[in-house]
Order: sequence, then structure tokens, then C-alpha cells
Amino acid sequence: MSSTASPAVTTVSSWTRRALWANLVAQIGIIVTGGAVRLTGSGLGCSTWPQCEPGEFTPQFHEEMSIHSLIEFGNRTLTGVLGVFALAVLLLVLRERFRPEWFRRLAWAPLAGVALQAVIGGVTVLAKLHPAVVGLHMIVSLALVAASAVLLAKDRATRPGADDDAFAPPETTLLVARVLLGIGAVLMVLGVIVTGAGPHGGDDEHAYRYEIDPVSAAKAHAWVAWAFVLLVAVVVVLLRRDGAPRAVRRTWWWLVAVTLAQGVIGYVQYFTGLPEIIVGAHLLGTGVLTASLAWAYACLRPVAPSPRPAEVDT
Repeated sequence: MSSTASPAVTTVSSWTRRALWANLVAQIGIIVTGGAVRLTGSGLGCSTWPQCEPGEFTPQFHEEMSIHSLIEFGNRTLTGVLGVFALAVLLLVLRERFRPEWFRRLAWAPLAGVALQAVIGGVTVLAKLHPAVVGLHMIVSLALVAASAVLLAKDRATRPGADDDAFAPPETTLLVARVLLGIGAVLMVLGVIVTGAGPHGGDDEHAYRYEIDPVSAAKAHAWVAWAFVLLVAVVVVLLRRDGAPRAVRRTWWWLVAVTLAQGVIGYVQYFTGLPEIIVGAHLLGTGVLTASLAWAYACLRPVAPSPRPAEVDT
């Protein structure tokens, strides 16, 4: 009689965490490259979708072509790379049958989201960069960043026999953290609205803008940002009072640092007239902030222990 581990229960691919990291970085990166398309006025560099130009799937090189078509087509191509990472995440996680059912379902989100984003991106071009469609494009990207961050945060905790570093806080602390999530969602939506009313529409001739005062929208966004900062500080204080593990408190201090950095970038771009490079940095910060918030909140929600390695008689 001998004992061996059951592959269906205990096999963990060394590539899973790498794929999860690659997926998260790419989900944030596609926000930055999409922002580059908008900030360079390349939103209609390809005039149609799914083709770049009528009858052509790729830009055609000729004397009158502009750099805009290459930038827009490059962003479309990167979507395919992101799809490869998302597919790798799904296949690796589904192979690891010990994962909790919620984790396995969440692993579908990146790939499904990439497919949805391809369609929304096409509608964006066909709608001549209407800010509502562009805004939806951004919101879905942020949701995918959040889902990807949760997958990465809970990767080790959902492995066989692993100890979850998450801390189950008192109900008051968890309630404040939930309110923070809601405020964070409002903050992101307001940021999208501010962008839709601002000067960077993605195309100088055809892009629509919201007919609202961009200064008033920016001020509303700033007030919500200050409420967000306050709630983050409250959660950090409560976690210290609750005796949360150092690893959990460290994730929240990371959120503090990202929040403050994003706030500084936001004020700099406002008072310097929205230069493209600073706006691009703010877009990057938005993706990192979303990931940090999702990761920090995930550390407050322990998962049920995964089964320890099963033994099979042979």
C-alpha cells in the first residue's frame, strides 16, 4: 500500500500566479494605452470596426496616412494579447479543481470582459467616440481590474492546505469598508464624467463632449475623493484597534499611499491645464487605485479553508 496525492485535488501549476500577475498588469496597461489613443486624438485612427478601414483589417501604408491609425490599431492588437493572458488564467484555474467554486467562476471574468470590451470598443468607433460609450468602456475596464486583483489576492489562500491571511473584522469595520467600496465606485464614475466633459475627446473633429461645466464636475469629483481619503483613514484606524495582522494592515497602508499619490496627480493635472502626460499618469493611477482597493477589501474577507492534499491508495 502506498499513498500519492490526487492530481485533481493538489496539482498547482507554477504558471498560475504568473498568469494572474500578467493578466492584472495587462488589464491596467490597456487602460493606459486606451488613454493614449484618446490623448493623442487617435480615437478614429481606424474609421470603422471590426475592420480598420472599409475592406482592410490593418492600416494601409501610404503617403497621406497619419500616426493615428497606427496608434489605434496598436491598441486593438494589444487587446488580443490581453485575451491570451485572460485565456491562460481561465484554463489554469479550471484545471486546478481544488479551487472554490466562486474563484473558478470569477476566473471567467477577464476573458468574458475582454470579449465584451472588444464589442464596446467597436461601438465606440461606430458612435464617433460618444462620451457615454467611451465611459462605459472605462468602467468595464476598471471592473475587470478589480476582479483580476481579487483573483490574485486570493490565489494562495485558495490552494490546498493554505492559511488565509485575511482578517475577519468586526461588523463595524466591515461596514465602513463596504461604504468605502461604494464611494470608490462613485469616485470612478465621476472621474469618467469629468473626462467626458473635458478637452481630450479622442478626436478633434468628431468627438462629442458632455454639455456640463467641467470645472463643477471636477469639483464634485474632488469632494468625493476627499470622502474616499477620509474613509480609508478610518478603516486603517479601525484595523489597528481591531488587532488586524500586519499583512492585512500593510495592504491598507499601500492603499493609503496609492490614494494620496493619485490625489496629488489629480490636483497637478487640474492646475496645469490637463497636460496629456499628467492625464495619462492619472489614468495609470486610476487602474492601480482600483486594484489596490479591491485587494485591500479582499483581505477582509477570509475564504473557507481549501481541502488538504487527499491520499489515494494504490
